[in-house]
Amino acid sequence: QVQLVESGGGSVQTGGSLRLSCAASGFTDDNYCMGWFRQAPGKEREKIAHIVTGVGNPYYTDSVKGRFTISQDNAKNTLYLQLMSLKPEDTAMYYCAAGVLWRGCMRDDYEYWGQGTQVTVSS
Repeated sequence: QVQLVESGGGSVQTGGSLRLSCAASGFTDDNYCMGWFRQAPGKEREKIAHIVTGVGNPYYTDSVKGRFTISQDNAKNTLYLQLMSLKPEDTAMYYCAAGVLWRGCMRDDYEYWGQGTQVTVSS
């Protein structure tokens, strides 16, 4: 059973930084799509970045390009999201998710989800 546990959220002021972590366990395949999603109150969930475990090929949605960086530590089975130059509109619950690679990574319906970590950016 794949389990994902996020941590690292918090409250920061505009322009601040945070690093989110996602500890993963239970993988049975060699490679997965690993993504970060977020959902703000009253808005739909959106994918902000994804990466292929052990391979790389990071993808970012336009609104976070140049500010957020997705990375992985394969030895620790941990996914990271470095958030920089944060804006109030980045305020949301951030979720880590894993998807089976054969279905492709450019989709939102990943199979496994963490419980989320809250990021709040004040002006």
